[in-house]
Amino acid sequence: MRYPKIATALLVAFTALSLFQIPNVSIDGDLLRLYKNSGTYYDTYVEIGDTFGTFENDAYLLVKSNQLTDPGVIETLREFALELELNSFARGTLSPFSLRKPTADDGVTRPAVPEDMTSAAEVVTALEDLRQNDPMMRNLIVEDLTGIVMLMFPDSDALKERGEDVMISELRELMSYYEDERFTIQLTGPPLWKAELLNASKSDQIKFTLAGIILGFLTAFLAFRTFWGAVLATLTPFISVVWVVGTVTMLFGSFTFLTNILTALVLVIAFAESMFFCFHWLRLSREGMEHEDAIRETIIRVSPACALTSITTVIAFLSLAVTPSQGIFEFAITGALAIPLAFLALVTFLPLALRFAIKLGFKPKQAPSVALTAVIPGLTTLANRFGKPIAALTIVGFFAMIYPHTQLQPSFSFQQFLPKKSEAMAISATIDEGVGGVAPLYVAFPLYDGDPNVSDADFVRMEKVHNVMQDVFGDGKVISAASFTHYNDAGFSRQQIFDAVGPFMKRRFITDEGDIAMATSFVPTGLTSKDVRELVEETQAKLENAGITDAKISGFRVLSAYESVKMIKRLQDGLSIAVVFSIFIIGIAFRSWRIALICIIPNFAPILGTELYLWVSGAGLQLTTVISLTIAFGIAVDDTIHFMNHYVRAREQGFNHREAVDRTLERVGPALIATTLILCAGTTVIIFSVLPQVALFGALVVLTLVLALMGDLIILPALLVAGGRYMKNFGEQKK
Repeated sequence: MRYPKIATALLVAFTALSLFQIPNVSIDGDLLRLYKNSGTYYDTYVEIGDTFGTFENDAYLLVKSNQLTDPGVIETLREFALELELNSFARGTLSPFSLRKPTADDGVTRPAVPEDMTSAAEVVTALEDLRQNDPMMRNLIVEDLTGIVMLMFPDSDALKERGEDVMISELRELMSYYEDERFTIQLTGPPLWKAELLNASKSDQIKFTLAGIILGFLTAFLAFRTFWGAVLATLTPFISVVWVVGTVTMLFGSFTFLTNILTALVLVIAFAESMFFCFHWLRLSREGMEHEDAIRETIIRVSPACALTSITTVIAFLSLAVTPSQGIFEFAITGALAIPLAFLALVTFLPLALRFAIKLGFKPKQAPSVALTAVIPGLTTLANRFGKPIAALTIVGFFAMIYPHTQLQPSFSFQQFLPKKSEAMAISATIDEGVGGVAPLYVAFPLYDGDPNVSDADFVRMEKVHNVMQDVFGDGKVISAASFTHYNDAGFSRQQIFDAVGPFMKRRFITDEGDIAMATSFVPTGLTSKDVRELVEETQAKLENAGITDAKISGFRVLSAYESVKMIKRLQDGLSIAVVFSIFIIGIAFRSWRIALICIIPNFAPILGTELYLWVSGAGLQLTTVISLTIAFGIAVDDTIHFMNHYVRAREQGFNHREAVDRTLERVGPALIATTLILCAGTTVIIFSVLPQVALFGALVVLTLVLALMGDLIILPALLVAGGRYMKNFGEQKK
């Protein structure tokens, strides 16, 4: 305000720099980023992936046909399989047409599905033979011979260079070339899941920003009753989002599906603070102060409280960083950077914008909308007449809600990360029903003789692992180097069998040095994390009983099932840290332990109320559940700080205890209602995300904010009134 031209030039320059970054905005849909550096299960997953390669990035093509045994259909699909193998992204493929099997007469290998068959009976015989004798084919050929699955193993270098979207586009183009009324080809697998997550995140970012701005503008218009007043209140949140998007792009290069939520959060937080600032400025102007002087006085009075609210919200974000997860760490750090940027916009851009608007002749309405002030007399009466009963009921209810808090258990569902009505997941479910599953689970174990073609002793060890896994997952649901007993019993050497499989697939079973082997089972994608953990624990126990004590069990579903629960527990710890630190900071800021203590219940109660809902509904604690509670707490504390700031100011101005409560309700109440309306309106947009985890995040934030408003306008005044003796001498003017 002292050097408006210099300040404006700096703000315009930073805004231009941020706008320049927007064309470079990208969203990373890799779910593995969420678990990076999360612990032992992540390390094991990476180790197995580096050693063998995994089935986690493979493209699955499901062919469905009631005429699969028609020789003409088989030959057309053979051509398709060959084209698939020649795809520019393919490092290898697996299908009934890619497999070769040794023959007894001359020792050479021939196609497992013979060429030039002339009758349906021949096709049935060939496919049934594969299903009966080749465990890999049992997982690729539907039992009633109405479908087969083909896998394409992408080249990692090609994926990094050209991207998964190009690969998917090429595969869809190939599929369209082979469109045929006799069969259908559908595409699924992790690359498709990731693409759906990415597309949904991009759509959400645009939808959240636009809808948030529109809803915020309408709420501001309702409050200020002027078009330009609503524009002024909307500009600051918009600039805040531009700054955050530009800064995140410059620092991190991309958003994730979690950090993508931040644009909506920053938008609504900035809207709330902008409204609070404008309300205070309007009140000072209404009381006779010159508009520009009112801006300066508002900065002096409101900025410290807004700074404190920013600090508590940053603490809430930083508390998430205790979780061992790169994805959540990035979310925490990004949030901790975004909130100060929003505060900076509030105390620099908004005052300058108001000053500029006044010079252009802007004249605000003299009073806020009656819709925001109508309930205040009732709230004042409620606090004064029924303060003690409300306080007593609140304290009893507070302690009663601690029980559900202790009973909530972490839960995780892989499907919650994918869009609702995911086409790729529906196709995966079809594969689950037909041939067993799309989600691989790996068991890696050392071999002692170091023979690339496997010594007899090591082969016995392989068979033990293979048999244990079949016992757990079912016959024909496991593939390993010990799978090919049919060929082994027919007299073929292991080298002949490995030659028939091919070097690429062999490396999915055993390292080139012959020192480590891996067995793989494909489980249904629909299994819950609890189901996966039970399967892992059963497998581990049976392996140990069989004398295999040095095996490692992994897979993305294993990683997510275990690390997600651990991360949720760490997030709970982070939430507790955020609550304690925030109350502590409030006590220091107001230089009063009494203020800190009286703020505990209004700020804890919304969290406990939301947890009560989760307990009653059976939703449990998921990743975004705890994150939403933590962030909502950080936002909810803001209203308490603004309320107590005005209460303390009133006491310092000479008002007695009850008069200060009434004055605070009258002056702060409408602003708190307006800011909560904006927060809820902006966050409600998130509920309509097609990503269930993101939608749940939005719903819980809205619920917590509504409960927080009730806490600040009903519970907090009641506690202050009920604690009359406790607060009687607080903040009185010293004589």
